[in-house]
Amino acid sequence: MASGTPRTPAAQRSTLSGGAAGARAGRTGGPDKEPPFRRCPRLFRCLLPYLRWGTVAALSLLLLLDLAFPPPLPTSRDTSTLVAARDGTPLRAFADAEGVWRYPASVDTVSPLYLQALLTYEDRWFWRHPGINPWGLLRAAGQMLSERRIVSGGSTLTMQVARILDPHTRTPWGKAKQLLRALQLEVHLDKRRILALYLERAPYGGTIEGVEAASWAYLGKSAAHLSQAEAALLAVLPQSPSRLRPDRHPEAAQRARDKVLARMAELGVWSAEEVADARIEPVVARSLQPPLHAALLAQRLRSAQPRAAHIRTTLDSGLQRTLEERVAAYFSQLPERTSAALLVMDNATLEARAYVGSVAFGDKARLGHVDMVQAWRSPGSTLKPFLYGMALDDGLIHSESLLVDAPQSFGGYRPGNFDAAFNGPVGAATALRLSLNVPAVDLLDRVGPSRFAARLGNAGIKLRFPHGVQPNLALILGGTGARLEGLVGAFAALNREGIAGRVRYTPDDPRIERRLVSPGAAWIVRDILQSNPRPGYGVGTFDTGSRPAVAWKTGTSYGYRDAWAIGGTRRYTVGVWVGRPDGTPLPGQYGAVTALPLMFEVIDSLPRLPGDGAVPAMPASVSEVEVCWPLGIAAAETPAALCQRPLKALALEQAVPPTFAEREARLWQPGRLRFEVDARSGLRLSAGCEVPGPRAVRELARWPALATPWLSQAQRRAQRLPPLAPGCADDGRGQDGTLYIRGLDDRATLARPPGATHGPRLQLQAIGSESTVTWLLDGRWIAQTEGARAFVRDFDEPGEHRLTALAADGAWTRIRFRVAH
Repeated sequence: MASGTPRTPAAQRSTLSGGAAGARAGRTGGPDKEPPFRRCPRLFRCLLPYLRWGTVAALSLLLLLDLAFPPPLPTSRDTSTLVAARDGTPLRAFADAEGVWRYPASVDTVSPLYLQALLTYEDRWFWRHPGINPWGLLRAAGQMLSERRIVSGGSTLTMQVARILDPHTRTPWGKAKQLLRALQLEVHLDKRRILALYLERAPYGGTIEGVEAASWAYLGKSAAHLSQAEAALLAVLPQSPSRLRPDRHPEAAQRARDKVLARMAELGVWSAEEVADARIEPVVARSLQPPLHAALLAQRLRSAQPRAAHIRTTLDSGLQRTLEERVAAYFSQLPERTSAALLVMDNATLEARAYVGSVAFGDKARLGHVDMVQAWRSPGSTLKPFLYGMALDDGLIHSESLLVDAPQSFGGYRPGNFDAAFNGPVGAATALRLSLNVPAVDLLDRVGPSRFAARLGNAGIKLRFPHGVQPNLALILGGTGARLEGLVGAFAALNREGIAGRVRYTPDDPRIERRLVSPGAAWIVRDILQSNPRPGYGVGTFDTGSRPAVAWKTGTSYGYRDAWAIGGTRRYTVGVWVGRPDGTPLPGQYGAVTALPLMFEVIDSLPRLPGDGAVPAMPASVSEVEVCWPLGIAAAETPAALCQRPLKALALEQAVPPTFAEREARLWQPGRLRFEVDARSGLRLSAGCEVPGPRAVRELARWPALATPWLSQAQRRAQRLPPLAPGCADDGRGQDGTLYIRGLDDRATLARPPGATHGPRLQLQAIGSESTVTWLLDGRWIAQTEGARAFVRDFDEPGEHRLTALAADGAWTRIRFRVAH
């Protein structure tokens, strides 16, 4: 039938029936067989549940295997710790339990040049493959079969991480294990974390792992600042860390590096010019030495954070290294068991910038493992500035209050000065600058030892007393325990408007600040200490304008066990301690000689900013006022006849307190005495004295009785009362308090007895007082007696001398004599 002829209904039925017949033939196995799913449309649907359950079972099996054999991901317990400076420079690294040095690293902390070299040379498809690169494995296998040797590896970075975390044998099973571990890592971790594991744990020779540790060990710099040549070198080293170590095999390391550079140029990652320049750079490596700076601080911080992998401090890496070298050189000439501590703090932030806990860490002779920054030691006289500041706040003194540096008893406690000499009447500022002990004990007795200790503790200076001992007058002379870091934090208050602070060693340390004294008191004390010239530099002798102004104080504990120097500028506070950690005395080593020169060297070497040398403006609470001695009050309120010595003083809140009264009322009468005299004769009249003629009222100002031996003849005459007029009853005011020395005549000359091995030996007595008598030779203490009890002494010192006997009731005498050569 023609194609265009329409079908008849019969033909259509024949076609349909034929189709049905074909279908039947297919079902019965006829010539036109149909596929099974056409023969049984429900077959696939029947198998689908089995496929699902099979998949679930397979996944469950993988999950069980994963749970049974989890990837050995590192934990905080098996990581090393890196303590770094504030700029990231390693200070000290602590190896992990296996002795491996490993520094934290991540994709964001290493140089992009290193990442380019690493990924280009080791694994270009790292960001795309699922942990395994089949084409890479096939290529490596083909090259090995054709060349009969390993030409290139097929391992991805993920596979290398798997091998690092779970080492395997070089067998088919070991390789299969590595492949499975790589897939497992890809499931558990993202790509950045896998890459970070490689950056931290890739082998670089010896006990060095990770690019950051290798960069510091071989190149002396952070992996964040690599050149292209250095990046290529560190990228290839893990392929054969022993054979390519640049410190041992620089030629082999350079050839491997150049191979990486060639690959970078070939693939167009780096330009030919860049690669050519990189090839010129030689391979120079340092000897492997782990960093060891601020070792004791690093140990202290790691003990506080034992699980931390990275601890960033506030230290300045360059300053830390410089000062460690300076301290080691400075103390190289001292006795071998001498140690030292140094702390530099930024006043604005309270952050430590340098921390030297001992002269040489690990030096057994010097006990270099003992951190003297936080050791309890006697503070000597370093607490005196805070006492004077509190006395100013209490209104007890102004800067030129008249204090007496003479032998005194404070409830049985009789302090002396460091050089055993006494200075008589001194101003408060001079007493602080000279660190005189008796005026300081006098002030502490008036402020109160317990109150003073409590104020210091609140401000951050924790004091340690023996068990059961309460704060007492001895604490101001070092009769307590303190720490260098506490003293530095408190001393900073003088340049921080009276606010002390706790030293911060990490950026995360809390900022703890407490008021120690008022801004005005801090300003006055700082001005007093700052006006004290440097040893060897008289005021105006040398041009010191290029140096920062320093408020400084030294201290020496009893028996020369501790030597201190603490100083502050507007920007920094520096503390230095010198001594033996075991407490053995070092005769002749004291603050001004041992610690102070180093402190000034450190301050002069600190970084400076414009304005650091500017003097802070005087607070509104401080005023300049003219005062008069001996009364101590403002000159404007003192009659001219009673002003024996005018002085310029700094007063706080306009408080100008008078000179302290004598501790014992029997020593002297009120400083300003009013009395009547006969207008014609000038003789003194007592109460009830009847003298014909006119009377007049006179006044005089009296010095403290204990200061009398140091007064001039004119000053003594000015405070002497006129004798009583005849017929007037004794008023008790005319006692002159004169002693007599028995055993040595005034203006005598003494000679050594013939054949004697010692100088003239004398037995001396003070007649005229029943109280305690202090004996001074040329102003220095030599003996103490009770009443007229005698003492014996050899006078070996040739030359002219002055011998003074000073009784506790104010009586005194002085004679001069000469000892022949």
